[in-house]
Amino acid sequence: MARFIFITGGVVSSLGKGLASAALGALLQARGYSVRLRKLDPYLNVDPGTMSPYEHGEVFVTDDGAETDLDLGHYERFTGVSARKTDSISSGRIYSNVLERERRGDYLGKTIQVIPHVTNEIKDFIAIGEDEVDFMLCEIGGTVGDIEGLPFFEAIRQFSHERPRGQCVFMHLTLLPWIKASGELKTKPTQHSVKELRSIGIAPDILVCRSEGPIPQKEREKLALFCNVRPDSVIAAQDLKSIYEAPLAYHREGMDQAVLDAFGIAPAPKPNLDRWLDVADRVNNPEGEVTVAIVGKYTQLEDAYKSIAEALTHGGMANRVKVKVRWVDAEIFDSEDPTPHLEGLHAILVPGGFGERGTEGKIKAAQYAREHNVPYLGICLGMQMAVIEAARNAAGLADAGSEEFDLELGKKRFTPVVYHLKEWVQGNAKVERSRDDDKGGTMRLGAYDAVLKDGSRVAAAYGSTQIEERHRHRYEVDVKYREALENAGLCFSGMSPDGKLPEIVEWKDHPWFIGVQFHPELKSKPFEPHPLFKDFIRAAMENSRLV
Repeated sequence: MARFIFITGGVVSSLGKGLASAALGALLQARGYSVRLRKLDPYLNVDPGTMSPYEHGEVFVTDDGAETDLDLGHYERFTGVSARKTDSISSGRIYSNVLERERRGDYLGKTIQVIPHVTNEIKDFIAIGEDEVDFMLCEIGGTVGDIEGLPFFEAIRQFSHERPRGQCVFMHLTLLPWIKASGELKTKPTQHSVKELRSIGIAPDILVCRSEGPIPQKEREKLALFCNVRPDSVIAAQDLKSIYEAPLAYHREGMDQAVLDAFGIAPAPKPNLDRWLDVADRVNNPEGEVTVAIVGKYTQLEDAYKSIAEALTHGGMANRVKVKVRWVDAEIFDSEDPTPHLEGLHAILVPGGFGERGTEGKIKAAQYAREHNVPYLGICLGMQMAVIEAARNAAGLADAGSEEFDLELGKKRFTPVVYHLKEWVQGNAKVERSRDDDKGGTMRLGAYDAVLKDGSRVAAAYGSTQIEERHRHRYEVDVKYREALENAGLCFSGMSPDGKLPEIVEWKDHPWFIGVQFHPELKSKPFEPHPLFKDFIRAAMENSRLV
């Protein structure tokens, strides 16, 4: 039966609970334990799938087709454990489940209340799969004191009391602000945050305190005294140059030992940190540098492309180079020549997105990469824009476009080289969709197989002709244009097993130009870089010697 670690936050949001949770999971793995990480979000959206990237950052997709919080990406990147639908829940989903049960009559006519019905639903979610791992780490989104989070805090309070003594531990992440004018590190916000947590019946066992610099011993002792935790359970979380230094930094601070002590596990297994020592060495000691342009429409918020940025870092680590990212707003190219923005850069990446805004700029970026022999990686919409560019400028379809853009404006303007996908095969079943369906959860989501063309560049990169990758899209390149595009030189080098859905395209006579309908960034890890990003950065290195 699993031991449970509940990670909460206080003072302010965005302190790094997800990163701390992921790093702790990695440290427990280093000691030989199995782990699973979960995210409980208080917002009322059923999931982040319909939320703007500016609201919530990227949407992380699991193999089984869940649209989840970006923190699950941290969990996977640090532990290598593939997330599942049962690893992410929101207030919206919880309330939706409760109301569906009420409509079915499952509650036998009782009055439905937050306690016990909502809290019981949360507790049932927390316990899913508890017999599969040694430790279950559950991060509660938001901060203590948020009205939306109260049912979750009450649920974990109840959960800990219903379990045998010593099976649950609470870790609270807070901020220690440095007041420049007085030259002091202030502990009062943390004291108030812990007081708020204790007022709802939860006493933290471990404090993780974010700060710009070291925490003096005097302040540690003060925090331990006033927050009622052991002095060695006050963990400093200083700012780091790279997130991949976090496991080693937290280990030096004694986080993993403090957790094992709180559970009464003694003697504690010794950790094997070789994996993270190698990761840190690759991050901190690059042997070169390349610059990659990300031409997107949400570039004002880097979290919108979090997994892509990290996958580029992983590709750099695999090649022992530092990857610098140049964020380029695709809309600039709607009215400007892309050359001044892209010349001299070593590679171009065009990510996914929805809607017409910025797409003409993405098409110009693909054209620039093709005509100037710059390595290009197009992901999801980035692949579709590369196909449209090829259709317009190489295959003679001057009005090529996407059905998505026509539907957005309510009139036909384009030859739909990209169309709305209405049916596809998932496993042994046929899935059907309509344009009138709800937006949430109706795309082609999750892991699907693809067959690669023998001798293609992607087959060489993967070292295989059979792959499985994660998807998130509702529009697809129309295979009926394949012959015209291949005659122009654009090879369809990856297809769905039934041969109906294009998965990968590449230019035959280009040093490195690949578009993929799926999201390879979602499966990349620092200790296991995705093969496409590894090969993409290698191509950027070769181009850097020519630029």
